[in-house]
This record gives sequence, structure tokens and C-alpha cells, in this order.
Amino acid sequence: MSKYMNPYTDYGFKRLFGEEFNKDILIDFLNEILKDETGRIQDITYLNTERLGATELDRGAVFDIYCKNDAGESFIVEMQKAKQNFFKERSVYYATFPIRDQAKKGPWDFDLKAVYTIGILDFVFDETAANDDVISWVKLCDTETQKVFYDKLTFIYLEMPKFNKTENELETHLDKWLYVFRYLGTLEKRPAKLKQRIFERLFQSAEIAKFTSDDVTQYENSLKHYRDVKNVIDTALMEGEAIGIEKGREEGEAIGIEKGEAIGIEKGEAIGIRKKAEETAIKMHRLGMSDTEISDVTGLSVADIQQLMGR
Repeated sequence: MSKYMNPYTDYGFKRLFGEEFNKDILIDFLNEILKDETGRIQDITYLNTERLGATELDRGAVFDIYCKNDAGESFIVEMQKAKQNFFKERSVYYATFPIRDQAKKGPWDFDLKAVYTIGILDFVFDETAANDDVISWVKLCDTETQKVFYDKLTFIYLEMPKFNKTENELETHLDKWLYVFRYLGTLEKRPAKLKQRIFERLFQSAEIAKFTSDDVTQYENSLKHYRDVKNVIDTALMEGEAIGIEKGREEGEAIGIEKGEAIGIEKGEAIGIRKKAEETAIKMHRLGMSDTEISDVTGLSVADIQQLMGR
């Protein structure tokens, strides 16, 4: 086992950033990411990470971290360990909950506080894209003028595989934060360039040797779960793409017309993706994941999953 926790595990991420004792670590990270957006955050309040739907039939959401600052601005911070087909859609859906939470009974002028969704991703959205930017900022904008139409809803995505700086190349405080997210689980000692007090606190909290035996057990279980889920999802995505394209070619050739290849590939991709989604759902069910989590990853509806499991 490495000296420090892998921050992409559920246990590791929530221990470092989701506990009251360590909230100064989260505040420092938020201030560094949002320093050009908000005033300096002095304090945050952790909120219930489980948000229920408006009715029993409506779908809810479970955040990794959900908090507010003294100005009433909301922050959702998600650590995403493996690629999902609909992660962007999930981000938008999750952002609706802190917006809805601000609704007031009686007369109300719809004055909303800002909502920020920050995704720390252990994958790249599009491996074929030429853009090497580690951080992407997304806001509602006018497509003609490119001016921001609404500045109180912001999505920030950190595509960590794109960050390749070495310790000697770290220049800014943000560089150091990105280095921590990318390499913490593989380091054997705290880098000389990360000697600030806040990183000293983080490395102390992440050092496995200081865990209780119960902490170690919880972390080991979380690490195993992380590796299993990441392997299942990554494999499914690669195999699904390969199966879909191959099936499509076969059907396109069978049709025997110029347009047939395109039609066949499209149809074959859909067949392959659906098949791999179902196989992935079964594997994730065996790993003990909930129907909601399986649906988020595979894109299958909860009803489809329940039918697949014979329920």
C-alpha cells in the first residue's frame, strides 16, 4: 500500500475534504479555484449531501460534497473516478438542487445566489480533442456574442490526466493543488515544493500510517471498490465502442449500399453500447452498487436495471 491515500476513493476524498476538522483544506482549494469569481471564502457550512426529489417518484441526488459559504453561495464538489457517458448531464441535473433549495414560500423575486459545480475527473472528456487545458469553465452564454448570459451558474471541470507538470515545474498555488490530486496516492514523501501549512495538514490527514485499524479497513475496502469500478467502467467503454463499430460494419456490408455502412455502424454502435451497458450494470450490481449509481454510469434507467436484475 502507498504511504498516502488515493484521493479518488470515496473514503479518501471525503476524509480529506468532507469533514469539519479538515474544512480549512477545502476552503483553501475553493479559494484557489474561484479566486477570480468570488470574494475570499472565510468559512463554509457542510450541508446534507443527499437531496431528495420533490415527490417520492422524483429522482434525488447524492453529492460527494455540498456546502455553502457565508454569502449563501453553493458549492458542489465531485470526485469522478471513471468516465461516464452522461457525466455532463449529471452535473447539470445535480446543479438544479441547490437552485431549487433557494426557493422561498410566499412572495419572492427569484433572486438567486451563485451555484458552483466543481468536478475533479480521473479521465478526459474527449481523448481526440486538441485542447490541452486542464481546467474548463462552463457558463450560460449568448452563442452570437459569446458574452455570459447568466453568471450565477458555473461548472468547473478538472481533467486530471491532462496535468503532466513535474515537481520542479510547479509555479503557482493552483499547480500544487493539481499535483496533489494527480499524484497523492503514489507519493512516498511530501514534495519539497509543497511545504505550505495547508499542504502539511493535507499530507498529515492522508498518511495511512496514522490511521486507526478501523480507518485502514474502511480505506482498503474503498480502494478495492475504486479499482473494481474503474476497471469495469473503463473496460466496458472500450469494449462497447469496439463491438459497436464491428457490428456496424457487418450490418453495413450486409445492406450492400453506399449508405449502408453509415447506417449499419450507427445501428451497430447502439446495439454494442446497449449490450455493454447491460453487462456493466450486472458487474456493478455484483460490486454492491445501488441502482442509482449504476444508472448514472451506464445510462440505463432504474426501471431497465431492475428488469435486468429480475426485480
